[in-house]
Amino acid sequence: MEYRALGKTGLKVSLISLGTMTWGEQNTEAEAHAQMDVALDRGVNFWDTAELYAVPPKQETYGKTEEMIGTWFAKTGKRDDVILATKISGPGRPWIGCGFRKFNRQHITEALEGSLKRLQTDHVDLYQLHWPERLANNFGYLGYGHVGYPGLRNDCSPMQTNPDADDDWTAFEDTLEVLQDFIQQGKIRHIGLSNETAWGTMEYIRIARQKGLPEVVSIQNPYSLLNRSYEVGLSEVSLREGCGLLAYSPLAFGLLTGKYRHGQTPKGRISLYPVMSRYNNANAREAVEAYACIADDFGVSLTHLSLAFINQQPFVTSNIIGATTLDQLHENIDSATITLPAECFEAIERVHAQYTYPCP
Repeated sequence: MEYRALGKTGLKVSLISLGTMTWGEQNTEAEAHAQMDVALDRGVNFWDTAELYAVPPKQETYGKTEEMIGTWFAKTGKRDDVILATKISGPGRPWIGCGFRKFNRQHITEALEGSLKRLQTDHVDLYQLHWPERLANNFGYLGYGHVGYPGLRNDCSPMQTNPDADDDWTAFEDTLEVLQDFIQQGKIRHIGLSNETAWGTMEYIRIARQKGLPEVVSIQNPYSLLNRSYEVGLSEVSLREGCGLLAYSPLAFGLLTGKYRHGQTPKGRISLYPVMSRYNNANAREAVEAYACIADDFGVSLTHLSLAFINQQPFVTSNIIGATTLDQLHENIDSATITLPAECFEAIERVHAQYTYPCP
């Protein structure tokens, strides 16, 4: 397993990281424990979760994923073998933070203490803001969703906005000061962002340097062959500022494994949860066929082509894979051993030029 620097923290995290959001929904506790056993045995030392999980988010499964990780820590005593990341939810979930979670002292305290209790640990190595408190582009919305200008998602559904949000979000400096306090208490080691924009990331960095506050060390955003929007703006931030990408949805809800090709509808996120439509459109399926041809030409599986493409990007710190079976987990981890040749990247670029952002 290759290990890369997590920003300027001195920590080395595995190129493949263990995503956990299916645990408590698609996976049982026993299955989650088995995945953790296998991942650690294979050198995956970086695990990512969130207070919001399991996904799709709902009140009855809120916090379940963290609880399963906590019972594994209690059972195995291997907390120190894992670099653990979790997240405070952003606004918009009625059962969390009165429906509008804010990044202020009260809500960060509630969220962090709840996560620590469920995880059965006294600290998290990376604490992330799951999505911006302010109005911003994320989760597939195009156009700038400022007040009075609702953005559109790739399926043309409007962005759901809080009309007061632009005047009512916590100042970045205030959020960083609260996080600094928890770092000084030893409950957080480092901080990161998620579903963030280039402007937001640079503001956090600028204010931290100006005020002597902790800097963000990572950005967890979507990145895959079907969504390379991170390369515009944010990749430069990652490379120049030492704030690397933690790539999520690298297989686009399983679409880039090929299991939905030729009209197949196997059990998986896309077929089980129609509301999760981000990766389910005609352009995406056409792009998948083109990438599948490239995989065949170079003698690799579509899964390995998709993951290895991400693994070889210089702005990527770690590639967050999610699996519901141990076979899938092994295949995903195996991608760390694959190096795609330059000719393969050239073929990928030709497809990308035709299907640029089918799933933003």
